[in-house]
Amino acid sequence: MKKIQTLVATLLLVILASALAQTSDAAPPNVLMIVSDDQRPDTIAALGNDQIRTPNLDALARRSSVFTRAVCANPICTPSRGEILSGCSGFRTGVLDFGGKQPAGFVSFAETMQRGGYETSYVGKWHNKGRPSDYGYQDTVGLFGGGGAKWMKPNQVDAHGRPVTGYTGWIFQSSDGKEKYPELGVGLTGDISEKFADASIKLIGQPHDKPFFVHVNFTAPHDPLLLPPGFEDAYDPATMPLPKNFQARHPFDHGNENSRDELLLPLPRTGKEVREDLSVYYAVISHLDQQVGRILKALDGSGQRDNTIVIFTSDHGLAMGSHGLRGKQNMYEHTMNVPMLISGPGIPVNQRFDAQMYLRDLYPTVCDLVGIPVPVAPDVAGTLKPIDGRSVVPVLRGEQDHVHEYVFGYFRNFQRMIRGDRWKLIHYPQIDKWQLFDLLNDPDERNDLAETPQHAETKMQLQAKLRQWQTQVGDPIVVDRSGREIDR
Repeated sequence: MKKIQTLVATLLLVILASALAQTSDAAPPNVLMIVSDDQRPDTIAALGNDQIRTPNLDALARRSSVFTRAVCANPICTPSRGEILSGCSGFRTGVLDFGGKQPAGFVSFAETMQRGGYETSYVGKWHNKGRPSDYGYQDTVGLFGGGGAKWMKPNQVDAHGRPVTGYTGWIFQSSDGKEKYPELGVGLTGDISEKFADASIKLIGQPHDKPFFVHVNFTAPHDPLLLPPGFEDAYDPATMPLPKNFQARHPFDHGNENSRDELLLPLPRTGKEVREDLSVYYAVISHLDQQVGRILKALDGSGQRDNTIVIFTSDHGLAMGSHGLRGKQNMYEHTMNVPMLISGPGIPVNQRFDAQMYLRDLYPTVCDLVGIPVPVAPDVAGTLKPIDGRSVVPVLRGEQDHVHEYVFGYFRNFQRMIRGDRWKLIHYPQIDKWQLFDLLNDPDERNDLAETPQHAETKMQLQAKLRQWQTQVGDPIVVDRSGREIDR
């Protein structure tokens, strides 16, 4: 009997050693990270939207682990993308708004991948200070950024004839910005997603001596909303359902009432105008989906699909009439939540996870998946510590149910948010107003319970946790420059 047990144990050791040898000899996986712009989390058919057509994202979702409660922390383009680049909150990097560059001592996502033996490439929209090459990207194709007043075109209008106020003067350009390519279009164009897909396909198809890290940034479906070629009649506004939490106007000034985004639609919002906007918004997303399909087809054609980690997400969502708002810059689920699809070797297929996840968690998660150490970075006091982002690989492996008990959101000095498994608390410091939502029973956030006596204890507990976090990160709303808490 002992001989049989010994033989079985020996055979198991041989099998395990063989498996480990095969793993060590396998080529490191490539990484393809695709980021859309202003895409609500409820705009993928496979994730529950029966109105939109997204066959390629549907197929990707079926191959992926989907994090249904992934969030951005700061719902505007520059700081949200900055958190992806740094793996840290804006309070730690100082990038809390437009402008602002990752300070000395931080090693960016792409730089870490490059140090780990990867070719690093960037495609598409660049909305952070400096240029992609300053953040560790060795190659840039299809770069789209601000070109200056020289390139601004007057009297541009969107699909509904409204004046264009975003991306004016933006243009395709060389990596150093010295060459501009006006023949590819100035500002957003209806076919711009095709150009980003073309650049991505070019990068994937070229010879690679090392595994690649390709970071693709679309502008879709950010405004101005322009109908893509062939999608002019894709969605009929008359049959477009309004969001369940549609309102004619937000019940109070949330701190961004007169911003560019909120002025895109007149007040009060009307069902007709919101439906018209949604019909184009969905068309732009369906066109984006088509281009994502082209990129993934090229990846299939390269023979690298099975050895590539593919990530699809967005920098934040968008209101589009929900809660009487048009833009981002709010703490509601339709804006704070983002689509998050992760697929590749060793990642569970067609699985849903409700573990909370930040965009900044992508940095350590990818490093964990490919076996690259994550560098430290200075905290607000200048002490070197691990970055803020946390790997969600333990969730993927079934070792943990979550990596964040609570997630926090912030927008300028106007809004703060804490969200747990069930409850969300939003604070508007300038007017000292609170909102409390039971997301389990009210996922569309239509019933504010902040002043309901039976929920006073829950509110107080979340307020205390929010204040503790604000003090910890050095939030200027709560902490003065000497580091002392400000009494409110």
